[in-house]
Amino acid sequence: MTEKKSILLVSATGRENYELAQELKEIIDNAAAVFATVINLESYDLPLYRPGIEINNKTAQKLSAEFESTDGFVFCAPEYNGGAPPILTNAITWVSITTANWRDGCNDKFAVIATSSDGSGQRFLISFRSQLEHMGTLVLPRTITVTKGQSLNRESAERTLQSLVRYMT
Repeated sequence: MTEKKSILLVSATGRENYELAQELKEIIDNAAAVFATVINLESYDLPLYRPGIEINNKTAQKLSAEFESTDGFVFCAPEYNGGAPPILTNAITWVSITTANWRDGCNDKFAVIATSSDGSGQRFLISFRSQLEHMGTLVLPRTITVTKGQSLNRESAERTLQSLVRYMT
């Protein structure tokens, strides 16, 4: 018998994107034969990474272990100034420097990118896709978008998440 695959839903915020991550987890739990966990990056007390900083950080090592031990991701984050929010970029940086090989946390894993933003979130979706692909992540072409004028399309989200699970298994 094969081990049950896991998806890590990573929320960059504790508000709308955390709520979106929880809704997506519910969809996965109801329809997929995978184990899903939600984390909120705001609960990780990570200092801003900068050259020369002490990298023996237990919080960063814990986050890196969570990234390394999962089979796939759903990233939920708003668009900040036309790109990824600093908390998400900082977390990815910490993961890359606290693993044996800088890509270990993301390499050869599948991901879906989701956003709940005041605007369209498109610049975040594009820029973060590029970053994840550089890290070796296989990012699905379909995204999940919630805006002030557009609520979650649950049927579309279900199809997108089913695709993620199919690729992972």
